This record gives sequence, C-alpha cells and structure tokens, in this order.
Amino acid sequence: MELKFYNFISPYEINENTFDLLDNQWMLILAGNKDKHNCMTASWGGFGILWNKPVAFVFIRPQRYTLKFVEQNDFFTLNFFEEKWRPALELCGNKSGRDIDKSTAAGLTIAEAPKSIAFQEARMVIECRKLYIDELKAENFLDKGIIKTHYPTHDFHKLFIAEITSVYKEA
Repeated sequence: MELKFYNFISPYEINENTFDLLDNQWMLILAGNKDKHNCMTASWGGFGILWNKPVAFVFIRPQRYTLKFVEQNDFFTLNFFEEKWRPALELCGNKSGRDIDKSTAAGLTIAEAPKSIAFQEARMVIECRKLYIDELKAENFLDKGIIKTHYPTHDFHKLFIAEITSVYKEA
C-alpha cells in the first residue's frame, strides 16, 4: 500500500511547534520494510539545519529493538498522529517488537513511502536519510547530573542525524 491522501510539502513548510510535536504529541520512529519492520515511541529529538540541509535528530537506546532496523536501513520515518492514536503510541512505547508485531497490535497500517515505510494513519510523516551516527559518552557530559537522572545504568542513547528528504501531511 502506498501512502494515500497526503500532500507533499517542503520541510520549510512545517508550521507546527516542534517542541509540542516532540514533547507532548510524541512520534513513532519506523524503519525496515513492509514485511519486516519495527517502530518505537519517541519524544526526544529535534529539527534544524545542519550541513545546509533540513535535518532531524533522533536518539535510540541500545536495548531498543528498533535500533537494529534504523541501523540496517538508510532511511526511516517519523510518524505523527492525532490524539485519538495516543493508546497506539503508548503500546508502541511499552511493548517490544521482539515479543509482538506492534504495528498490528496498535491497529496501524504499513504504507510505502518513496524511500522507506510509514504509517497510513499518521497525520504527518517525515522521511529521513541517515547522515551521521554517534553514541553519547559519559565523558562528554558537562552536566554529570544528566547521567545520574537519565542514565543510571549507563545505557546511553545512540544519536542519528538524518536529512529530511520528504514530508507528507494529511490532505
């Protein structure tokens, strides 16, 4: 199934509050192909301009099953939903794709995007091409309190910086 009922827009036309998008609305990071994929709920990340490109920054902990899908694919999508899909995002944040097919369990439909896959039910899909990967390191934290608060077991996130190649919004 291809994404239907969507309008292609430039990343520069995203006119939403990105702090609200990430912190309050959350997103599903999705990678893989229509037959083998995984998603995870995320609320840490950002958008900006880097290397003269519109980019997204996402962070994935090493124990997350989605990490291998993002690592193995050149592209991934960030999927944003209406509030009525909050239970689906909660399920995708609390269950592991190692144990269940989260997309099916959440009632979400995989659709083909130009270079990757996305969720048909998303109100906005941002398709991303990986540009840079790094791991957060304890020695690079200037505020060591962040480690105590967010990384007591030292399971530091992996950072992905990705070029925003396509943005689709509901028609």
